[in-house]
Amino acid sequence: MRRISNKQKTQIVYGIVLGFAVIGVLSTFFFIATRTRDYVVRMQKPKVVKEQPTIDEQLLSPNEYSRPVLPLEEINGIVVHYTANPGTTAQQNRDYFEGLSQSHLTKASSNYIIGLDGEIIRCVPDDEIAYASNERNHDTLSIECCHFDETGEFYMQTYQSLVKLVAYLMGEYDIPLDGVIRHYDVTGKICPKYYVDHPEEWAAFLNDVEDYIEENGVRE
Repeated sequence: MRRISNKQKTQIVYGIVLGFAVIGVLSTFFFIATRTRDYVVRMQKPKVVKEQPTIDEQLLSPNEYSRPVLPLEEINGIVVHYTANPGTTAQQNRDYFEGLSQSHLTKASSNYIIGLDGEIIRCVPDDEIAYASNERNHDTLSIECCHFDETGEFYMQTYQSLVKLVAYLMGEYDIPLDGVIRHYDVTGKICPKYYVDHPEEWAAFLNDVEDYIEENGVRE
């Protein structure tokens, strides 16, 4: 049997040590890369608004004309409407929905109504269908907004509450910005009128929602 020289033994030892050193370096590099990747992923998570705006809970009485107490299949979007009743208040519109249980004039309601002074009334729970958005009733939340005149333009207080409510609901139900739509986008109905007549203002509204989330949201 051939005898291994001292030089060869030294080379073998060096090779083993070098191998372990390479493994150690690679392991360290992999650990750092993994931690860096996880950190980047965490930092890239979208911000969400956790603070709920002030909401006046005035749920409609269960009835087949405005609150059928049917569960939402899921929540995939938010549909913005205008009341088409210039000068009326959130309370008046809520009471109209309530009155349908007796008048049976039509089937109509909304999850939320925002008034001329920015007050927010919840009429139908978030996990129930409201009669507002036609074929999207089953998977969206609806927001009716009061307005002063026939143009349908919202008062600043109404607008600001809409921004806050939409931003909060987006975070609460993991709704992307492109899930925030107009009633017009569902059926072609001129609703909300001002934002159908002025699509650039709708784009500005969505930008304001994004800015609000960026300024007031947190990463979970």
